[in-house]
Amino acid sequence: MANVKVFGSPTSAEVARVLTCLFEKEIEFQLIRVDNYKGQRRLPEYLKLQPFGQALTFEDGKQTLVDSREICRHLADKYADQGNRDLLGSGTLERASIEQWLQTEAQNFDPPSSALVFNLAFAPLLPLDQDWEVVERSMKKLGKVLDIYERRLGESEFLAGNKFTLADLSHLPNAHRLVADDKCRSLFTSRKKVYRWWGAISSRPSWKRVVQMQQEPPHIV
Repeated sequence: MANVKVFGSPTSAEVARVLTCLFEKEIEFQLIRVDNYKGQRRLPEYLKLQPFGQALTFEDGKQTLVDSREICRHLADKYADQGNRDLLGSGTLERASIEQWLQTEAQNFDPPSSALVFNLAFAPLLPLDQDWEVVERSMKKLGKVLDIYERRLGESEFLAGNKFTLADLSHLPNAHRLVADDKCRSLFTSRKKVYRWWGAISSRPSWKRVVQMQQEPPHIV
């Protein structure tokens, strides 16, 4: 039985981010699927860890974490010599650059992209009203962020340098939803270097495995 356990649904951006990291690091794990959107019942062991039913819970032996970026850092540190060794860099300068772009993703890319994903992908399924004012405002904000990315990606192949790192990986879940949406796709396709970068990171086998898992029917209803 694997010591590493992930509680949640692969359709959650938080869970998808962690699963991608686990595949990159070639770490054996157990996924306990929990459907956070229907939420009519939860696994007892999940409720012990997260009584309020948050999207993600992660266990590594006796350690429990709930923030996806913190979990990815933990995996890259603890299993540094396993799988992809470049996710957090090999030196102080590399790691500083990766951390800088991880912060940019969390503080600047994630808020508008999450608002777009919620309103365009998930609100119709729940069902909830879509807030088109939020959609338009978020598209403008995200466009400005991607303009910064376009300039950066003119200097290096990936955000933190010429290697795929956690800085790139963290963008995958929300960007995947937006590129698939007719309204938002042009945010990426209209920026040549951003779209080239998206093609590179989304074609990684680790992410393809997560997308496949997202298409599987949930086991908990």
